[in-house]
Amino acid sequence: MTAAGGARIAGAALAALGSAALGAFAWGALVERNRFTVRRESVPVLDPAARPITVLHLSDLHMAPWQTAKQDWLRSLTDYEPDLVVVTGDSLGHSRGLEGVERALQPLGGIPGVFVHGSNDYFAPTPRNPFGYFRDGRGDVRPSTRLDTEALEEFFESLGWLNLNNTARAMTINGSRLEFVGVDDAHKEWDRLDKLPGELDEMRENVGWQADRDGPQPVTIALTHAPYQRVLNSFVNHGADVIFAGHTHGGQVQVPGIGALVTNCDLPREYANGLHVWHHAFNAAYLEVSAGVGTSIYAPVRFACPPEAVVVTLTADDFGYS
Repeated sequence: MTAAGGARIAGAALAALGSAALGAFAWGALVERNRFTVRRESVPVLDPAARPITVLHLSDLHMAPWQTAKQDWLRSLTDYEPDLVVVTGDSLGHSRGLEGVERALQPLGGIPGVFVHGSNDYFAPTPRNPFGYFRDGRGDVRPSTRLDTEALEEFFESLGWLNLNNTARAMTINGSRLEFVGVDDAHKEWDRLDKLPGELDEMRENVGWQADRDGPQPVTIALTHAPYQRVLNSFVNHGADVIFAGHTHGGQVQVPGIGALVTNCDLPREYANGLHVWHHAFNAAYLEVSAGVGTSIYAPVRFACPPEAVVVTLTADDFGYS
């Protein structure tokens, strides 16, 4: 083969590679990030003979006011008739994101719910170097606009949802007793794991069912935005049966056959999204990590990792973790 022929082949190969990369980017930016999906899971943690509880897990909406297609899809999730809504942070994604959040989630009002925050519920996103995310999980850090977190909390509470940022609460749903514990954003190190024992003790001392010793055993549900191992281990130590988390975006970009390239925290990549069992100190809990519904407005791409809501059915069963 002549040098000129080799150069033509190399040029053609580079052109083909460039076209494939451009096509993948176009798919991720124009199609996949709007290919909203619902993942279904079943978790057997309730007392024998207990009625099932349908949980709608929402995370990482990263809402901007103009994202009406996302809002319409979220509004449609009432079709799943959830008994409980769990929101694991980063609901806001713009200085006016609350407008879109209110429109999207208003139909879920009156359904019991719990929520924690991520850093994007406190600060508006800023332009960042996307390659920095893959290098160290954080990208460039720039000053951000402070958001109206109190208004977001007031809206969630108007829907009847409980704020679990560094605290514990309880409720009864379908006859089952549920304990909830949560932390504020661990990615910003705002989690107060030192407060959890006291918060749990206070909740358990004041909950109404303490006088009824013959009722079902409580199920403990834990929430964190960012699933750092220190948080997961603490939840397991405090008896969590199920842990809900977000933050990872499922890696946002997954490579077929390899999976997520990053998790944006110290969570192993194989746990980037989906239902798993998290083991610690001879105990374990189910770990449900959502790939999230949105992306930053400055990185609007997904690949092999579509946006998702998760419908988790808590069921009755006798089982052991494996």
